[in-house]
Amino acid sequence: MDENTIINEATRDFICRHGDDDVRQLALRGTRDAAVDLPLALDQIAGRQAARRKLPSWAAVEGIVYPPHLSMEQCSSEPTALYKQAIARRRSGKQTFVDLTGGFGVDFAFMACGFSEAVYVERQEKLCAIARHNFTLLGLTQAEVVCAEAEDYLQQMEPVDLVFIDPARRDLHGGRTYALSDCTPDVLQLLGELLSKARSVLLKLSPMLDWRKAVADIGQPYVSEVHIVSVRNECKELLLLVEPTPTPDPSSREGRLVCVNDSVVFEVPLVSISHPSNTTPLPWGGVGGGFLYEPNASIMKAGCFAEVAQRYGVSPLAPNSHLYVADRAVEHFPGRTFRITAVSTLNKRDLKTHLCGLTQANITVRNFPLSVAELRRRLKLSEGGSTYIFATTLASGEKVLLLCSRD
Repeated sequence: MDENTIINEATRDFICRHGDDDVRQLALRGTRDAAVDLPLALDQIAGRQAARRKLPSWAAVEGIVYPPHLSMEQCSSEPTALYKQAIARRRSGKQTFVDLTGGFGVDFAFMACGFSEAVYVERQEKLCAIARHNFTLLGLTQAEVVCAEAEDYLQQMEPVDLVFIDPARRDLHGGRTYALSDCTPDVLQLLGELLSKARSVLLKLSPMLDWRKAVADIGQPYVSEVHIVSVRNECKELLLLVEPTPTPDPSSREGRLVCVNDSVVFEVPLVSISHPSNTTPLPWGGVGGGFLYEPNASIMKAGCFAEVAQRYGVSPLAPNSHLYVADRAVEHFPGRTFRITAVSTLNKRDLKTHLCGLTQANITVRNFPLSVAELRRRLKLSEGGSTYIFATTLASGEKVLLLCSRD
């Protein structure tokens, strides 16, 4: 099936003429040409515009067909797809790969590159048709497209090296679901058969999911790796690598937790953070001139705060503030670094002293009774500028404002 079968000539011409136009305005204006499939054209225009930001290597390929909005919204971005590609390439065997929840096929296309045989499974025939067309353009000659339910294909599937599964996280009414058991297909029900058919299973889960609960639901001995993936400090994906238990001692598998934000990687043994923990907060006197450290989104999601403190020699301000201080600059800290210029309490005299002449600031609240908007109104500060204010609570219970500059 080629592009002409999916998109007729009139629709393709409409797409070419309006490729950079506002999709909402196009939808309102419509078209007088009855041969134009307007919903399809709008999907293509919106998809190509999104791909320029989300999938630049695909946007550069002439003739790629894009899916309806929901599938485009749910597909991986290029950085996260490349990350999964790297995981796939490390798996033993590297011969056979199956994606049981193909969707638009972005993850499949990137991960399949390292395998001699790759099967894309998708229950929607329309998406299968798009995948067949796109995989040909992308040079994936080893790709086989199968229209089937994941559960049905799994039952008849021969053993493979790697299975990828990205269960749908929306209910019948379109609302988001986050519990592992509420996703479709139900990974927990399929787990036994998955592990009997695959050397490794890579699960892509919602970043909103509690990774500890997901590991517990699957069974910690089966989980060899947990990856929390952020792009530009926004948590995007939770990935679990699941493998059959080793023998004869299942407890010998330690596993690892990997926190990734762009090119910054922080890795710890999985068993070391099975339960949230914190080092003893610093009995800090609030003297300016030191450094403040804010961990990135993946570490915040992981909750490995004690491990960060120990590895980088920084001290937490309080158990629930998730901010660190040190009297020196720390190289390669996985997050943002600030120089503390002043520390203020919330009494009027302190505020007048430390905020004198300040009209704008970037405000963050951590373990603090006011929201950013409430504090901004109280301090009469607009957003922006070169001053950063962290409103937080010290181990003593005192509420303070840490005035900082970027180091």
